[in-house]
Amino acid sequence: VQLQASGGGLVQAGGSLRLSCAGSGRTFSTYDMAWFRQAAGKEREFVAAIRWNGADKYYVDSVKGRFTISKDNAKNTLYLQMNSLKPEDTAIYYCAGNRNRIITSRRSEILAYEYWGQGTLVTVSS
Repeated sequence: VQLQASGGGLVQAGGSLRLSCAGSGRTFSTYDMAWFRQAAGKEREFVAAIRWNGADKYYVDSVKGRFTISKDNAKNTLYLQMNSLKPEDTAIYYCAGNRNRIITSRRSEILAYEYWGQGTLVTVSS
């Protein structure tokens, strides 16, 4: 499957953005999906993950209550709604997918994901 992330941009602190990740292929609906981010000079970190059928969602503590991950299998698209954005949310955001149902035990591990989008830049100004 190929993943294409979009929706990044420049926003003021307190603002909102919605990221999208369009997937190709017929098996997208069966993939556990996640969002990671990488700020300048830092390692890539887990942000949120969703089970293939949308039944379970997981978030890093720093975005809980502000970000919402969702998945529309009919449209082969993953979303990340980001509200109350902070300057520390500034990063390149990547979507990732795995077909082996790893979300329960390995959802925050970069190496657990087989497929990656190209990244979309989110910049939050103070």
